[in-house]
Formats: sequence, C-alpha cells, structure tokens
Amino acid sequence: MATNRVDAGILAPDERQAISIRRAAELKNRITGYLDAEPTMPTGRKMASRIDLAKRQLLKMLDGSDADWTDWHWQLQNRISSLLLLAELMDLDRLQVSDIEKVSRECRWAISPYYAALVAVGGPEGPIWKQGVPSPLELRDAIGLPDPMNEALTSPAPGITRRYPDRLIINVTNQCAMYCRHCQRRRNIGEIDKHQSRRVLEQALSYVRAHREIRDVLVTGGDALLLSDGQLDWLLGELHRIEHVEIKRLGTRTIVTMPQRITEELCAVLAKYPPIYINTQFNHPLEVTEEAKAACERLIKAGVVLGNQTVLLRGVNNDRYVMKKLNQELLKIRVRPYYLFHAKQVQGTGHFITSIDEGQAIMEHLRGYTSGLAVPEYIVNAPGGYGKIPIGPSYIVERDRKKLKIRTWENRVFSYVNQPRSHR
Repeated sequence: MATNRVDAGILAPDERQAISIRRAAELKNRITGYLDAEPTMPTGRKMASRIDLAKRQLLKMLDGSDADWTDWHWQLQNRISSLLLLAELMDLDRLQVSDIEKVSRECRWAISPYYAALVAVGGPEGPIWKQGVPSPLELRDAIGLPDPMNEALTSPAPGITRRYPDRLIINVTNQCAMYCRHCQRRRNIGEIDKHQSRRVLEQALSYVRAHREIRDVLVTGGDALLLSDGQLDWLLGELHRIEHVEIKRLGTRTIVTMPQRITEELCAVLAKYPPIYINTQFNHPLEVTEEAKAACERLIKAGVVLGNQTVLLRGVNNDRYVMKKLNQELLKIRVRPYYLFHAKQVQGTGHFITSIDEGQAIMEHLRGYTSGLAVPEYIVNAPGGYGKIPIGPSYIVERDRKKLKIRTWENRVFSYVNQPRSHR
C-alpha cells in the first residue's frame, strides 16, 4: 500500500526540489527500455528514401510514371496479384513462391503498388508482408468461422448491419485497395469487385429514414472510399438530409494502403456534409509514411475528424514498444488512436490471433508510459454480433460500499473514498 501523501507545504524549497529530482530520475529510468529500442524501429517517414527506391523499381516493372503513381485509378488498376511480379520485386525463393501459389488457388489477393513498396522495404515475412501476402497458414486454420460476427443474422434490411440501438452500418462494396490477410470480411471478397447496387443503397437509406433512433451511420465495405466521388456525394447527401442522423462515419483503409485516393476532389465532397468521422487502420509504424501524412492533412483541412482502429496481430504489432511507437506516430499526423481490436476468429486468420493476456499486457504498458491520447481502448467483439466489449486492465484492486483500493500505472496502491459524506 502506498504511503500517505506528504504535505509539501511543510518542506523547505530545497527539500521539495530534491524530492522532485529523485522522482524525475525514477520516471526516466522507467522508459530507458523504450528509448534503447526506439532508434531501431522502422517508420514510414524514417524509411522514406528506401520506400522511394522501391517505388522506382515498381514503376519500372509496371511501365508507369510519377504521374501514374499519384493517380488512385492507376494504383487500383495495377494492383499486384501476379506471383511472378511479386517474386521479381522481392527476390523470392522457390519455397516462398510455392507457398503463395498454394494459397492463391484458394484465396484471392491483391496489393496496391503503393503498399507493395512498403512490403518490399519491410522484407519477406516482415510485419507489412504478413498483412498483404498470402500465407500457407491461412489454409490450416481449423478454428475460425466465415462470419463469426453473424452479420447475416443482424441485417434487417439489404446492405444494413445493426448491432446497437442507435447506430448501424451500410455496407457499400466488397472492393479494397488491398485484400488484407486478416480481414474480418474475407468471405465477401469473392472473385470480382462489386459495389452495392443503387437499389440496395436506396433500401438501406429507406430503413434509416424509417427509424428515428438511428443517429450514427457508418458507411463501410470493403472500403467506403472505393466508391466514386459522385457515388459518395449522392450517398452522403442523402444521409445528411435525414434529420435524425447526427453523424456520418466512413470506414476506410485507403489512407494506409492507397493514400492517393485522398484527392482534393474527394475532400471537397466530404467538406459538404459535416460532421464526418473517418476511422482508418494503421497497424504498424512503417505504414505511417509521408504520403499517408499528406492524405490526413487534406482530410483534416476538409473538416474530417480522424481516428484509428488497430487490429492486434501476431507478428505484426504484438509488441509493447511497437504499439507505443505506432500510436505516437499517429498523433504526430493528427490521427487519434481509438480502438485496439483483438483479432476476430475469422476463417483463415487464426495465425494472427494473440492471447487476450498479451493484449492486456500491451495496454498495461501504454497507460502512464505515453500520452493518454496515445492509449486506445482494447476491445473484444462478442461472438455472434453482440457488440464491443472493453477489456483493458482493471485498476480497482478491492472495493466495498465505503472505499476502494485502486492502483496506479506503477502498481502503487491507494485507498480512495467510494462514497463521500454529503454536505448538509
């Protein structure tokens, strides 16, 4: 149990300063491990010159120009799904080629040229590779389900997923700039990219209009920003005109996998319909590049509020220092860490799933060791689509009606009054 508080007022100034200096040294000592590790951590902005070299190689391979690289349509049309091209870019050995080929027969994959440059810099089997390149472990997963969130049973109207009293999802497409290997909706990827029809979207909008309790609508997919500017203008405009819809949210990973999509024209559309919130998904510091930063700046200028929903992934970010660095890099580009999701038990993704204990240990390290702004909420999604469950560490050690025992991030334990006496 921590000792009682010292009345600083009874101490001489030199005693107060001496105590403060000792405490500052103690705090500095607590962070030396991270300070030693931090210089070795690759970030997208640190690795800008190497990323540019990979970009040059890809442009040569794809017969593209600098102007092509900045065109999101070119990025989308030139997604890498050719094993031969990937093998040339990464100088893969025969076993690696064979492994990817086996998975390719069962599971579709595609990587934007932009993200392929990050894969090349991160190297084979690195944290960026694991998110984009098929693994034979995908075929050995005997635990996962195609739809562990039961989205098929929480869809009261076409295109709608509803899990909460006052908000819902409109699913607008199965298309993404890259098909992440840990995707929760792998079952929807199929063999072709397909947006929802106007008829389905109109039915979804009719459902929202008819239910005045819906105040928050998330437009997602796939990736919401793979719709054209015109489609987004129409859909956001329709939602904006529904009086009881207070906020619109967009789920997108293009900021991470294809930041070229964040054009001035797109931002002009988004600026018309405030308030708009975008949650994206950065999972590793190497993804926080200068291009991603520029995309975020354009969105912020348009009035969009940015958050991040990291997925805890084995071999990618299940490390306390990596997670801390990621969240600090995000704050530097004005993206607020929002959720840390425990990976869902989706068929083909079991090799990514950590223990919950591991996730809680990472959260334990973040609290107090970095800014509160850099501490997301650790979430497990209830099986069957029953919603998000916060499972961060508990700081209440004991409790009764009159008092609590609470602990700090340093595991100092204090008594705290639970029910203060009322003043009469």
